[in-house]
Amino acid sequence: KTTSGGRVFLLPINLHTINQFFGKTLRPDEAREFIASLADTSIGEPKTFEEQALKFVGRDLYEAFLKGYTVKQWGCEPSQLPASILKRLPVRFNYDDNYFFHRFQGMPENGYTEMVERILNHERIEVRLGTRFTRPDAASFDHVFYSGPLDGYFDFELGRLGYRTLDFDRFSYNGDYQGCAVMNYGDLEIPYTRITEHKHFSPWETHEKSICYREYSRACGPSDIPYYPIRMADEKALLERYVELARTQQNVTFVGRLGTYRYLDMDVTIREALDTGDAYINALQGKGALGAFFVDP
Repeated sequence: KTTSGGRVFLLPINLHTINQFFGKTLRPDEAREFIASLADTSIGEPKTFEEQALKFVGRDLYEAFLKGYTVKQWGCEPSQLPASILKRLPVRFNYDDNYFFHRFQGMPENGYTEMVERILNHERIEVRLGTRFTRPDAASFDHVFYSGPLDGYFDFELGRLGYRTLDFDRFSYNGDYQGCAVMNYGDLEIPYTRITEHKHFSPWETHEKSICYREYSRACGPSDIPYYPIRMADEKALLERYVELARTQQNVTFVGRLGTYRYLDMDVTIREALDTGDAYINALQGKGALGAFFVDP
């Protein structure tokens, strides 16, 4: 099943998926009734990912499209993950196969690298590379917007929050490898979670060859780059302690996926960054205060 990017652990299921998988030719209303008949009605209020899936789409679709991918992505059984992860899974009874419901979707015409370079190319912006930021450094600035790992800001003094990281296997292909930007692999027998073919992110360009990446998910170690906060029960308890510690800091706002320990899509991350900037400007003008978190984690 293909996706258009964004969340990497859930796959949209639409009318084509249902008809193809079950060998049927159901109309939308018929498909809705059919999926309802497969749902596990014995489950009241789902507490786990697995319970949510079984109540939502039934065992067959769950095991074919969701279970294997989830095990590879998170490194644990779906019965150990909270139901909230699955509650926004798109199931559409039409032929729309986009993950997002957004009216407008797009990519920067010349890529994110050029966009970020142009943002940073300002006389009042100084970029320091290869420089480690530590908590005492915050006193040197009027205000700090910290987008690194929340636990890392405090040198992991309460313990480490749980993350997953990714390994990337780059390969090239002379032609069109898969015909879409992202192809997800839900089978446990395939070790990677997805393959990304980057030229399909810019369909207005023409390229004879392809650069592709296989993605492998695994536990994040101390020397790895954290990608996805796990937010299981023990992580949530530790998160609460770090959040309370963060609220004691002066002139520091924690932002982004790592700073707030939340899984965020890119569009949500950018929206929150812009809103946080507006809130800071308002605070400078005496129109309210900006605390440790613009969005409560």
